[in-house]
Amino acid sequence: MFDKIRNKVLGLFSESGYWWSRVAHAKKLPEVSASDRSIINGLKKEGAYITSLEELGLSSTPFLLQASRKCLQLMTAAGWSVQTEPQICTVTDMLEFSSWGKENRLLKIAENYLGLPVKFQGVHLRRDFPSSKQCGIQRWHWDIEDRRVVKIIVYLNDVDEKTGPFEYIPRNLTSGWSWRRWQITRAAKRPGVFGIADEELTSIIPKSAWRKCIGPAGTVIFVDTASVLHHGTLRTKERSALFFVYTAAIPKRPEECEQYSDLTYQRPDRLVAEPIVNICKPTV
Repeated sequence: MFDKIRNKVLGLFSESGYWWSRVAHAKKLPEVSASDRSIINGLKKEGAYITSLEELGLSSTPFLLQASRKCLQLMTAAGWSVQTEPQICTVTDMLEFSSWGKENRLLKIAENYLGLPVKFQGVHLRRDFPSSKQCGIQRWHWDIEDRRVVKIIVYLNDVDEKTGPFEYIPRNLTSGWSWRRWQITRAAKRPGVFGIADEELTSIIPKSAWRKCIGPAGTVIFVDTASVLHHGTLRTKERSALFFVYTAAIPKRPEECEQYSDLTYQRPDRLVAEPIVNICKPTV
């Protein structure tokens, strides 16, 4: 009992410090353009914002795409022994990916939304395979790296219903003190089960409110995966995408951020020489 009370008090102190830090940093937030303000407002209101590489117009994009094609070729050549799980590679230390992820414009967008000094945690390159049963990250969930998390998803191939688009619930429908939030959290906390399935969520939030992110190659999705309920949908065709991750400089759970820079997942250029079976950790 004492431990529970102590942990509760420490948690309240931590949350109080977090909010005061945001208030103190509010006057230090960097200026952004009107178009980038639209992205930030979309994240605040909806929890997500869809744009494209073309609309962003970042100078490092051609190098990003070229490197992505080469890495995907290596990943394909290496094969994959667990077709029910995504093939994930960490590419954070590769210049073409880190340069794009650290573009000043993207860092400013993330900082304005997070409300605190920002840290680019890293990037995963991922291939998702056809699947007919919801399991793991294909079940609805929230991410837990930080109180707010900006993830930038870049589609590397055309994504339609058959390719398994990223899907989310607008943040206002699962706000912190809502009855729906309580129902979803209760269902998601069952022992030995990660997230909740479509049929369970349908009884809480109608499908008409779900948002599928469909788009051609080059589609870019800004999303706060800690605030919006989300998942990867079932697919009959393969999907390839990049996942860039941003948190506050001091995230709530730094241990959950290590997967974007450590050896949890292999680098693409080491897959053929040293094939391994990756252990899938929930991302999106």
